[in-house]
Amino acid sequence: MDSVSLNAIKKELSFLPPEQLAELCLRLSRYKRENKELLSYLLFEAHDEAAFINKVKADMDEQYGALTKGNLYLIKKSLRKILKSANKYIKFSGNKQTEVELLLYFTLKMKTAGYSDTSNTLLTNLYHQQLIKINKAIEKLHEDLQFDYQRELEKLS
Repeated sequence: MDSVSLNAIKKELSFLPPEQLAELCLRLSRYKRENKELLSYLLFEAHDEAAFINKVKADMDEQYGALTKGNLYLIKKSLRKILKSANKYIKFSGNKQTEVELLLYFTLKMKTAGYSDTSNTLLTNLYHQQLIKINKAIEKLHEDLQFDYQRELEKLS
């Protein structure tokens, strides 16, 4: 079954009554967890971006706390999992400032944990890729914010 274009879906949704639109949203949220999480963000957390960022940072802290110290394979796998969830929340927000904040926090936690300057090339590459990603996101922000975040980025480099 082929999917219809986004423009056609948008037109069709404009003709639906609010009750049916709400029913479609609820039905959509039942099938994938990510859809439900996005809908939760849009309904309950989008109005307060700072609280959302703090909630995601707390979640990242919890995940960093669960990292095992011995096995390098598990460390790499766990770091990728943390980054994957951070990227999911960045995608939900769609705000470049949120992206910079969360990625800076991820790299800061990675550096303080000692994973940025190891002899392992995968961890080093992961760290440097995030720095590049942060730099690209900073370029899209307002000049005042760029200056502030650039200083924080220099501390990590």
